[in-house]
Amino acid sequence: MENKKAKGALLIGILAISIFPILVRLSLNSGLISAFYRMAIALLFLLPYVLISKKLQVPKGKILWLSLLSGVVFASDVAVWNIAIQHSSATQATLLTNLSPVWVGIGSFVFLKIRPATNFWIGTVVAIFGMIMLVGFHFFLDLSFDMAFGLAVLSGILYALYILLSKSILDKVEILSFMTLTLFASTIFLGIICLFAGEAFFGFSNKAWTVLFIQGIVCQLLAWICISYATQHMRATRVSLSLLSQAVLAAILAYIFLDEEITMQMIIGGLIMLLGIRITFYSQNLFSMKLFQKQKIKNYD
Repeated sequence: MENKKAKGALLIGILAISIFPILVRLSLNSGLISAFYRMAIALLFLLPYVLISKKLQVPKGKILWLSLLSGVVFASDVAVWNIAIQHSSATQATLLTNLSPVWVGIGSFVFLKIRPATNFWIGTVVAIFGMIMLVGFHFFLDLSFDMAFGLAVLSGILYALYILLSKSILDKVEILSFMTLTLFASTIFLGIICLFAGEAFFGFSNKAWTVLFIQGIVCQLLAWICISYATQHMRATRVSLSLLSQAVLAAILAYIFLDEEITMQMIIGGLIMLLGIRITFYSQNLFSMKLFQKQKIKNYD
């Protein structure tokens, strides 16, 4: 049953994760090493707490391996997304990655046996149209169907897979235990990738370290504890589509802190996107009740 606490947690999570693109655009660290420290720093703060408080409950068998797999999938999403940006543009990678609600809707039906409501698909179409308008229609004239395009699409699929996996696991595992296991797997996985890629793990400026700690504590630990709580108590389809609103918040933050331009088209696109997200929060029962009332009035007349 969805409640106000879950929706509030989702809002906090979206606010916290919206800071991440602004920090990345500062270009104080490479994309891969930034992703590694985002996971490692979050784990550094969470692990002592769950051990001291004895809140770490390691599941057995299938659930344990699925939890670790979730961490690898999430880390893969971050790594693939960063590589896509390095080989194309942030706009292309962000837009294609944000197709994830479509994959979540399909995955919910195939794997979780949950048929997304009609209003979810209506909201998804409206929200994606708003996203397209936000980035600009002219962007599609320069769209290249190359390796970077494929990686960006793959990133969206991996992101959707993580949401679906976490939804199925969080029904059986406490949130902090799940977060600890996924962060452990993500850190190890990304650490190995960084080693093979020849990334430097040290020698950063004080400002770069500050940004890395903000990413780890705010954009990863705080954001994903809140989003995991929302995922546990809400439909996976609604959570995935709601996460699109981070693009609107990121644009506002970029305007405030990076002096990036916000045009009227971007404002209208952002409003359309938020409208699409809002549509998904109307329950199917509400639509059915309105149709029933209209039919009843018609019959009475």
